[in-house]
Amino acid sequence: MAGPDPVHETGLLGGVETRTIVVVPYRPEWPRLFRRHAERVAAALGEAALQIAHIGSTAVPGLAAKPIIDMLVVVENSGDEDAYLRAMDSCGYVLRVREPEFEEHRIFRTGDEDVHVHVLSRGSPEIGRYIRFRDALRGNAAFRAKYQGPKQALARQNWPNMNACAAAKTELIEEIHRASDTE
Repeated sequence: MAGPDPVHETGLLGGVETRTIVVVPYRPEWPRLFRRHAERVAAALGEAALQIAHIGSTAVPGLAAKPIIDMLVVVENSGDEDAYLRAMDSCGYVLRVREPEFEEHRIFRTGDEDVHVHVLSRGSPEIGRYIRFRDALRGNAAFRAKYQGPKQALARQNWPNMNACAAAKTELIEEIHRASDTE
């Protein structure tokens, strides 16, 4: 019997992987690494890349983070993988997550697992949420402290995978979103 059809497989492609979760002090080279990867993706996608942004904790100066660069790429329709999948693959990014039920969200990563590329469609409300959360942390030391302490504590726990650890941060992220919306 054949395995799942990778063209139609959704969720975490290739199955759950166990990884040690490490949070390290902020590294000044993270913006440079983002720019290098952003240039690579922009060259591969051309006009299909409508927006490329550095998101996540590595985009926040002074914030401890997992040493994984998170990049947001906005395309016209992230559900239309024919418009970008081959280009991403050709420059070293492998499709790892396909979530049609969540804004047609896709995640690619590098073979070294040090870059995650989130792909969303133009107009997705999640684009603004990623950017607003990053900007809230950049602009407010109290938000950074509120986020960093629990994040470091969560990293010290034994998790079955990174997704479980990320899910444990959801309420904290929502709390910061609510607080930043009232500023």
